[in-house]
Amino acid sequence: MSTQPDLLYTEEEEALRAAVRDLLDDHCDAAGVIARAESGTPHDLSLWKALADAMGLAGLLVPEERGGQGATHREAAVVLEELGRAVAPVPYLTSAVVATEALLAFDDDDLLGRLASGRTIGVLAVGLHLAPGGAFTSVRLENGHLHGELTGIADAAVADVLLVPADDGGLYAVDADAVTITPQVSLDLTRPVATVGLDGAPGRLLGPAEPAVRRALRAGAGLLASEQFGVADWALTETVRYLKERKQFNRPVGGFQALKHRLAQLWLEVVNLRAAARAAADALATGEDTDVTVAVAQAYAAPVAVRATEEALQLHGGIGMTWEHPVHLYLKRAKANSIALGTAGAHREALAELVDLRAP
Repeated sequence: MSTQPDLLYTEEEEALRAAVRDLLDDHCDAAGVIARAESGTPHDLSLWKALADAMGLAGLLVPEERGGQGATHREAAVVLEELGRAVAPVPYLTSAVVATEALLAFDDDDLLGRLASGRTIGVLAVGLHLAPGGAFTSVRLENGHLHGELTGIADAAVADVLLVPADDGGLYAVDADAVTITPQVSLDLTRPVATVGLDGAPGRLLGPAEPAVRRALRAGAGLLASEQFGVADWALTETVRYLKERKQFNRPVGGFQALKHRLAQLWLEVVNLRAAARAAADALATGEDTDVTVAVAQAYAAPVAVRATEEALQLHGGIGMTWEHPVHLYLKRAKANSIALGTAGAHREALAELVDLRAP
């Protein structure tokens, strides 16, 4: 018998949020993120070490007996909210969520433990655009070696190990040193994608690819909603703050009725997004109505995050159009996330099938 989910944050979750936010305030300022994006090497591996190693956050989804923290998707969702608020250039979603969820389907406690510690960064080698249940590209297995090319692989540039699906139906662990990583042009400068080339790379069979990939992408899509909420919440909060300070005709711009209406509508949408994201995290944690709840969250999250960041850019006026202001980072993250792990339309179609409300 299902119970009503409790979407309120627990004291432990709020304490976790405060700790993560303090760390990001100290080590992930907007100017630093922009400078890294300009440099062409956006990943902040020192920040990743602090999050994953010092705070143990990379292993939240891994049971204690397998080398992790034994927490749930609710705690991971809180971390992703804060990472979204800071557009932090770390491979948390790709390694600590997606790759980790894929490995949880197998018995490889050594590799799982290394990902949980944060000392090893893992990446599931399927395109960032792929929705849960979507058909993924496999590479050719020949005499125990892998051949082929995979595109749109997020955070491949900092991966230590890649989880690669092959045409025999298996998922293989491949050392990043054995493949060729070629950067692709990415709208989101803080989560770059790359092409992975395999030319006879040795791989170690983990197990069947399809159920592991499906599980990993479902968790990724559900928790991506929390990151999208963090992005949208930052956009709303910063825009309100700016409009209270910015004056025109000798009065705060935020006092104009038309802008109040726009912000009120946006606040309602962001609050609803928080509820949808919390529901998805809770469903992943409890295993109840997971497919439906994740599809609802993703069908709603992308349009709200994009609209919130577009409004932020417009309502910041001239300063919002500059490279120095961080709002462009949030807009690009929201836009990129809107096609990551399935578009809102793809999730609406999946939801229609799940609840038997197909289009005529």
